[in-house]
Amino acid sequence: MLRIKEFVKAESLEQAYELNQKRTNRILGGMLWMRMTNAQIQKAIDLSDLGLDKIEETEDEFLIGCMVTLRQLELHEGLNEMSEGLVRNCVEDIVGVQFRNLATVGGSLFGRFGFSDVLTAFLAMDSYVELYKGGIVPLSEFAAMKRDNDILVRVIVKKTKGHYVYQSHRNTKTDFPVLAVAASKMGDEIKVSVGARPARAVLFAAKDLTEDSVCQVAQKVVTGTNLRASKEFRSHLAKVLIGRAFVQLRGKEEA
Repeated sequence: MLRIKEFVKAESLEQAYELNQKRTNRILGGMLWMRMTNAQIQKAIDLSDLGLDKIEETEDEFLIGCMVTLRQLELHEGLNEMSEGLVRNCVEDIVGVQFRNLATVGGSLFGRFGFSDVLTAFLAMDSYVELYKGGIVPLSEFAAMKRDNDILVRVIVKKTKGHYVYQSHRNTKTDFPVLAVAASKMGDEIKVSVGARPARAVLFAAKDLTEDSVCQVAQKVVTGTNLRASKEFRSHLAKVLIGRAFVQLRGKEEA
C-alpha cells in the first residue's frame, strides 16, 4: 500500500528540487504506477502549478512539459504530423482514455520502465530531455543513466525531417507490450529502438533497410522471460517487428 504523510504543491522548480533531495520524498507524475507500489512517502511533491502541462511548438522543435498527459500527446496535431503518427500509435493502446488523461510523459520517461511504449517511441526521434540541474541531455543517454534526484522538466523533440514508424505486439489490446519497436530514417541515419524486452528500451543503428540489416539488428537485441512471453519468443518477435518497420519505412521512402 502507498502511504503519503504530507502533500506539497511546489511553488518553483528550485523548491521541488530541494525537497526531492530527501530520499523519503517523491515527485508526483500521474501517480498511476506509483500508487501500485508498497512505499511510504514523507512528502509527495506536486508540480501541477508550474505550467509544465503544455506542448509548445517553435520553428525547430516541440517542447513537451513533464506534466503533459499521454492523451495530449495522442491528440496533438503538429507533433503527430511531424512524427507521421508515431506518437499517437505508441500511446493509443495504453489501457484507455481515462488512464491516458492522467499518465504523464515525465513520469513515463523518468521511470525508464521496461514496459514503456513512450520511451521506445521517443528514442527513435531526435529527442532530448531537459533536467533541472543536469541540463539538456540526449534521450538515448538519459535512458541509460541511473535514476537520481534531479527533475525532468521537459522533453525536446527536434523537427528533423524523416520517416517514422511504430510496431508493438500485445497479448491483449490494452495490456503492456510483449515487445515494442520504433524505427526512423532521418537522412542517411536509421534508428531502431526496441522496448519491453522486458528491460528498458535500447537504441540501435542500422546501415540500410534491407533484410540483412533486419537480421543484424535483431541479433543484437537482448531479451528476457516474464509472465507475458519467453525470451525465445521475444527474440523471434524482434526480427518480425523490425522487419515490418523496415518495410513501412521503405514504403514511405518510395512514396
